[in-house]
Amino acid sequence: MRSVKLILAAGAASLMSTAVFAADMPLPPPMSYAPPPVEDFGGWYLRGDIGFSNQKVKNIAMGDNRNAALLSLQENVAFDTAGIFGGGVGYQFNNWLRGDITGQYRGNANFKGTDRVTFPSAGLVGNGVNNYTASKSEWVVMANGYVDLGTWWCVTPFVGAGVGMARVNIANYTDNGSTIVGGVTSTSFAGAPAASKWNLAWALHTGLAYKVNPATTIEFGYSYMNLGDATTGPVSDYTGFTRGVPMQFKDITSHDLKLGVRWNLDSPPAYAPPPPLIRKG
Repeated sequence: MRSVKLILAAGAASLMSTAVFAADMPLPPPMSYAPPPVEDFGGWYLRGDIGFSNQKVKNIAMGDNRNAALLSLQENVAFDTAGIFGGGVGYQFNNWLRGDITGQYRGNANFKGTDRVTFPSAGLVGNGVNNYTASKSEWVVMANGYVDLGTWWCVTPFVGAGVGMARVNIANYTDNGSTIVGGVTSTSFAGAPAASKWNLAWALHTGLAYKVNPATTIEFGYSYMNLGDATTGPVSDYTGFTRGVPMQFKDITSHDLKLGVRWNLDSPPAYAPPPPLIRKG
């Protein structure tokens, strides 16, 4: 009987020591849960762009249309390629719509053109050639809107449009001409001072955007821009005589290729930080 009591006492002591040991063990850390996905849109951004233009002009003509009565054929009337430098600020409204306001300086583009004319002169038919040169630059301010068309492997195609104002400047205008009437050749020269003109401008955009990280996106873009008309100062001949009429450049357009960077000022963290661990004991 005594041995049974000893066995029961030993068992009770063992259970009590086990319970005390378990109470002294630290509690397991709380279970952690994956944070909900963070939306990767919304907020303000800054942008910068560089690129080059491929510009055209529909035609050039005197401001009073004096040469409109001449039978004229214009050849090789175009601008050279020029650099584009721009920047702006924008807002991403949601995961497919954004807009920005941009400023752009479009560097000097050299202009060359040839005008072949036929005209009556003292009962004879005269033929003439005018070779034009000039340089052109612009300041452009534009409000733009874009639609992002979905994202695949961090690449997002987009389309957009913009409207604003362009200050078009024409400088270094010259006109070297020669005419032949009755077998007699004569030469002429004309020039004009620089002048600027503000126009309504509009653009169509498309391109691809690559998200490097939540705060930085690189763009490869194309824009078709209509910059309106431009004008020189009053044209005068080599003696300084002028009728006070400028030469006008009608309907200037450009095909632009650009490389841009967008910096998101409100980019969310890539993941939510886990809750702090709390230990007892």
